[in-house]
Amino acid sequence: MKELIRDTVLGHFLRMVTKGKVLPYEEDRDPALWKRYVDKEASGRMAHHGHLGEEEKDAIHDTGDSSPTAVRRSSETRVEHPDFTRINTASGMRVDPEKGKDVTMVSWFSDDDPENPLHWSTPKKFLVTFLICLLTFSVYIGSAIYSAGTQDIMKVFGVSQVAATLGLTLFVAGYGLGPMIFAPMSEIPQIGRNPVYIGTLIVFVFLQFGVIYAKNFGMLLAFRFLTGFFGSPVLATGGASLGDMFAPQKRAYAIAIWGCAAICGPIIGPLISGFAIENENWQWSIWELLWLSGFSLIVLIIFLPETSSANILYRRTRRLRKLTGNQKLKCEPEIQAEQMTGKDIALMVLIRPFSLMLTEPILFLMNLYIALIYGLLYVWFESFYIVFIQIYGFSLGLEGLSFVGILIGALVVIPPFFLYLYKVQEPQFNENGDLKPEKRLPPAMVGAFAIPICLFMFGWASRPSVHWIVPIIGTAFFPIGAFLLFNSVLNYLGDAYPDYTASVYAGNDFFRSSFGAGFPLFANAMYTKLGVGGASSLLGGLSILFIPIPFALYFYGETIRKHSKRARHDI
Repeated sequence: MKELIRDTVLGHFLRMVTKGKVLPYEEDRDPALWKRYVDKEASGRMAHHGHLGEEEKDAIHDTGDSSPTAVRRSSETRVEHPDFTRINTASGMRVDPEKGKDVTMVSWFSDDDPENPLHWSTPKKFLVTFLICLLTFSVYIGSAIYSAGTQDIMKVFGVSQVAATLGLTLFVAGYGLGPMIFAPMSEIPQIGRNPVYIGTLIVFVFLQFGVIYAKNFGMLLAFRFLTGFFGSPVLATGGASLGDMFAPQKRAYAIAIWGCAAICGPIIGPLISGFAIENENWQWSIWELLWLSGFSLIVLIIFLPETSSANILYRRTRRLRKLTGNQKLKCEPEIQAEQMTGKDIALMVLIRPFSLMLTEPILFLMNLYIALIYGLLYVWFESFYIVFIQIYGFSLGLEGLSFVGILIGALVVIPPFFLYLYKVQEPQFNENGDLKPEKRLPPAMVGAFAIPICLFMFGWASRPSVHWIVPIIGTAFFPIGAFLLFNSVLNYLGDAYPDYTASVYAGNDFFRSSFGAGFPLFANAMYTKLGVGGASSLLGGLSILFIPIPFALYFYGETIRKHSKRARHDI
């Protein structure tokens, strides 16, 4: 427990105010341990040719052998250079005066270094996964928890239904835009993921007061957008945090649980706010969001450790420099960050997510498909008021219970999906723990058909002559399809673009949130003019048009990746 809390926001604060006396690291107690963190081979490479990769063969004055022994022999043949006298103490390698860097590289001290998130204990990984899911749920619920109060907001502020719906769409737009900035920031070694998560969540919690006490409708909309914006980082970076901890073979399980938490947010929102609004007013739904997010903030401050291995290594290196006074101690993420100019950082934070999203065919197609599903989800949710209140005569509170079918569908799909991962997908990983990204897509091919099944069944069963349980049964197919699609796509994109995971997920979140924000604005008019059956059929037909996308990428995705400068080519 001490090791867990030591790397949380609370732990960092306690160490700062006590100057490291509380929750000390092993090297704080025994400074001589700093030597075990030194990577001699990496230090030698930096001394010889200035980077951690193999030196180009044509630069080696030998038989072409690029082994470490040959590299060392090559460097020793060039001692005639007048400046070729410095020796890197960590490796014993002479420092090349033109390309070499005299640094002592800090790394993980072994393949099971307990500070490396990949080597954390299983209980610790499970706890952190739960915390990421709690944070995700606490933000995602903020969209749909508002929707139950739409009718009350129309009366209080004297606005139309479309205008009242803006409180939902602007929140979704905010959490689509936010990750485009916050997600790349979390990849900067000096920052890491926790400052982004906790810092923005603090703002998210306190901005809820602006929504609750809004003096006019414009103020309400402004604060709804800002709360969505500042609550957004985990919606994209949560997947990257899980990737920090889990090897590719096991990452799909964690992504699945995280995806379930994301789906449950919009589903449970109307369920917990309906009765409160029915008995009080629309503000109670925001109070519920404030209590939930405030509770999450306290729990995360105490228990959520940093998961970015780059940030953990950076802080270890800085700590060792302070303990030893040796300013030559460096780590790979730190050196990479030092080589970045302010322009490079701005491009990474502001441009990279958009560039990836618009220039990579794989990302564009998958983001478009997931965005469509997300948009359909939110426009479809708007029909529940028409179906269960106007057609079946439910109260506002009981209407929230109509979402239970979706929740059941989300829970039912998990066991067979996990069985598929264990029996079919895991055995396909090679000895290096790699899997061809396209092998992630078969579940998406199944999920693609569940979406239109849901929409057609729901649309044509929603009539007074058919019992209300039938459309509710139909709703269970949507989370099955969305779950299989989301998990397949997120794992596929993470495997295909491993060096840009957070930015890739940010682009995906922006794309789908844009659709989720825009679609509800025309939902009421569409369902009113076309009827529930006609409107649902239109949406179902649209979802059918996109079914070929996962099939096409399954067969041709590898070819597309090989022509990309940013996608993975080695598998």
